[in-house]
Amino acid sequence: MNKGQSMFEVVLALFIITLIIVAVVILSTTSISNSLFSRNKTLANKYSQEAIEWLRSQREENFASFTTAADTPVYCLNSLAFTNVGLCLDTEIITSTIFKRELTFSKSVISGKNIISATVVTSWSDSKGLHQARAVTNFSDIREQ
Repeated sequence: MNKGQSMFEVVLALFIITLIIVAVVILSTTSISNSLFSRNKTLANKYSQEAIEWLRSQREENFASFTTAADTPVYCLNSLAFTNVGLCLDTEIITSTIFKRELTFSKSVISGKNIISATVVTSWSDSKGLHQARAVTNFSDIREQ
């Protein structure tokens, strides 16, 4: 009878050890996945903000050219230039990254001022699906009072 109890105790101990190891592996995998997502979200926010800052510099450099560029409603900003018109293709990513960055313009007049609204969406895909970071701002001619 002692041999039976010893075998049962060994099997039970192995079962408990296996459960602990499986739990540690699952927690580690989840932690790594969450860390990678956080890193990508931070980078996507950085790329969106970078585009907003670039747009601000374009507005300050030449508002007339900026307004003309805003006549085209959508750009793919895989590089910071108004050369790639339309939505990004799957292959049009920011150099050496996994991110696509798209700019959408809209125009309006508020209190007699021309307002250009810019929305920059930086997106990426992973095993959990499509993710986005969005930055929105409004531009006007800073020389107007």
